[in-house]
Amino acid sequence: MSAITASMVKELREKTGAGMMDAKKALEEANGDMEVAVDALRTKGLAKAEKKSSRTAAEGLVAVAIDGQSGVVVEVNSETDFVARNEQFQAFVKQVAAIALKEESAVEALHEAQYGNGKSVRETLTENIATIGEHMTLRRTATLSVNPGVVVGYVHNAVAPNMGKIGVLVALQSAGDKEKLETLGKQLAMHVAAAFPRYLDRDSVDPSAAEREKNILREQALAEGKPAEIVEKMIDGRMRKFFEEICLLDQVFVVDGETRISELLKNATADIGAPVALVGYERFQLGEGIEKEETDFAAEVAAAVNG
Repeated sequence: MSAITASMVKELREKTGAGMMDAKKALEEANGDMEVAVDALRTKGLAKAEKKSSRTAAEGLVAVAIDGQSGVVVEVNSETDFVARNEQFQAFVKQVAAIALKEESAVEALHEAQYGNGKSVRETLTENIATIGEHMTLRRTATLSVNPGVVVGYVHNAVAPNMGKIGVLVALQSAGDKEKLETLGKQLAMHVAAAFPRYLDRDSVDPSAAEREKNILREQALAEGKPAEIVEKMIDGRMRKFFEEICLLDQVFVVDGETRISELLKNATADIGAPVALVGYERFQLGEGIEKEETDFAAEVAAAVNG
């Protein structure tokens, strides 16, 4: 058997991300053949990755990438917040965002895109699961483009450049001063992160959601003993408040607490030198909508200790 040196173990660990003992054992079983050891570790790792696929992945990172008039936001999930601070994981998320910006494709197509290492995004993700040791998912992506104008990104609770817990894109259409548009876009993106609008404007509100809210308000007013002829007038006022809470253009700007976003855009026209329209936005909050499994941490530790 060929002698297994520390430098060989180090080289194999750098190639695969495997632990020291796993790397040493693989080299011993491969009689020192580096390529055979690499293949063996990857095969074992991929098998482990399959076993991890049932675990809930609700942590991770949201990332944004911008290229002037186009922008993308992606969410890649992991099981624990600790992995979000892993350099290998961050590098993967950054590269996926860059690919998504270039490809402008839906998440399923993005899985099959070339990662840049001779493998697809999906294959690279699977290998990361094997080496990092947690289940991960490329969950979603969204792209905005505008011409003329700018797309501006913002990340809240950033743990690395352009990566954090909340990612926002804002698309402003205007032929005006781009630098001033960027500044306005950044303020609006921060507003979106804080105010969490569900729709851009009233026209984009799901009609069934609006009707459901209207019925609830009607029942509440009738339960208060209000006359039927008064109820409909009350509903109109309460629906205005409803729209002001959920529609971005109807919301009050969080920076000054007074100006509606629609008014803010009108007022910006003079300074920017041309009309400004907010034509779209995206807001990704890490893990939103994922049902997290409740676990007994003490029991997990006990089980690990007992093998």
